[in-house]
Amino acid sequence: MRLQQYAPRPAHLKWLLDSDAAIRWQVMRDLTYEAPNAIADERSRVATEGWGGQLLARQSRTGNWGGPSEDRGLLTTLYSLVVLMDLGLDPASKQTRRMIERVEKRLVFKPLNNRPFLHGETEPCINGRILALGAYFTKPNDALARQLLREQLEDGGWNCEAVEPSPKRPLSRRSSFHTTICVLEGLLAYERAGRKSTAITSARKRGENYLLERRMFRSLGTGEVIDERWLRFSFPTFWHYDVLRGLDYLRNAGIKPDRRVREAIEVVIERRHQNGRWPLNLLHRERIPLEMETAVGSASRWNTLRALRVLRWYDNSR
Repeated sequence: MRLQQYAPRPAHLKWLLDSDAAIRWQVMRDLTYEAPNAIADERSRVATEGWGGQLLARQSRTGNWGGPSEDRGLLTTLYSLVVLMDLGLDPASKQTRRMIERVEKRLVFKPLNNRPFLHGETEPCINGRILALGAYFTKPNDALARQLLREQLEDGGWNCEAVEPSPKRPLSRRSSFHTTICVLEGLLAYERAGRKSTAITSARKRGENYLLERRMFRSLGTGEVIDERWLRFSFPTFWHYDVLRGLDYLRNAGIKPDRRVREAIEVVIERRHQNGRWPLNLLHRERIPLEMETAVGSASRWNTLRALRVLRWYDNSR
């Protein structure tokens, strides 16, 4: 399967570049291969312009982005921080330093004896996200990484229901795609922040194989599609897994694609509209105080950027 026909055309690149700074700098890095100083200049705008500047401005002085409900407020804060990371906000900018200082000094999990927010909580899906945030914005959290390693299941993945007992169901022994992708992204960020080790790399490889053995969206036992929603793409993803998020992780991790991703790549191709753009297929119920792309069914720059770089990764590696 050769994918040159899906390479971005000049009109597609122009449309992507006529956008927010967060889109532009990633297009320059991943699709047009601009000079490093030009990419850095464009990335620096994320802290002051467009989506990044708007979201930073909406942080409260107490450090959060949430409402009156503490639990909801901390989740909204978590998702807001993840979006800022996905936008590529420069961790070294003065705006970022002010933002993360508020988080470090003022946000805690009160039910956990006021545990600092960036030290994590109990669910691996949330802790995977927090591990990535700490590694990206401030410093790697070694204790949180060790906790996640202890919670890896025999099949190679992770599941929040394997650590949080429920009165309605026993602890799970099977992994969750949703939790696994969150933990994998956290471990990768942790490694890239200078904490590469045999144990971390081995755990990450086992988690990647969990996805790959299931061809990114199928049951290992029956071969059936686990969840049809995983074949539809959204952004932000929050805690939700989908095929595009999984493939973009593999690309970012530098995994060499093999036959196990072929069907998932075909799913990405099938989602492309005739105009060469990918639509926003759905919006998740979670919200942050920022609207980026909200018209379901309309062309999405986020999905188009991510799909194009995934297809280029697949084609270039063959």
